[in-house]
Amino acid sequence: MYQTRIQIRTSGEGDIINITAALSDAVCTSGIQTGVLHLFVIGSTAALTTIEYEPGALADLRDALGRIAPVSAQYAHDARWGDGNGRSHVRAAILGPSLSIPVSEGKLLLGTWQQAILVELDIRQSRERMIVMTIIP
Repeated sequence: MYQTRIQIRTSGEGDIINITAALSDAVCTSGIQTGVLHLFVIGSTAALTTIEYEPGALADLRDALGRIAPVSAQYAHDARWGDGNGRSHVRAAILGPSLSIPVSEGKLLLGTWQQAILVELDIRQSRERMIVMTIIP
């Protein structure tokens, strides 16, 4: 088993960062040829998923999240805590904090156009996000 962490600075709500290269580097460093890379982002207002990392698909994802948990909706979380990020928690819960990717022949098994991404969902301008990467043979 191999475990490492990466820290990523985001620029605020709606930031989508391609983390595929960092994951590939971790797999290479681990020396593990066959297994599973498991990722977990620490925090309740960020998420991990895969997508074709191109402007149209990224805009579509942002738009879909806005329809699912709109800015204009009322959130019980906001009423209780007054921090205005109820939508951030809902969006993060729907996408999820973890992702698993198979590893074969020392490489990530991703589709031709498939990249792993970190999605920043909090309303703050900038955040430091920690992703724990565990590679299990």
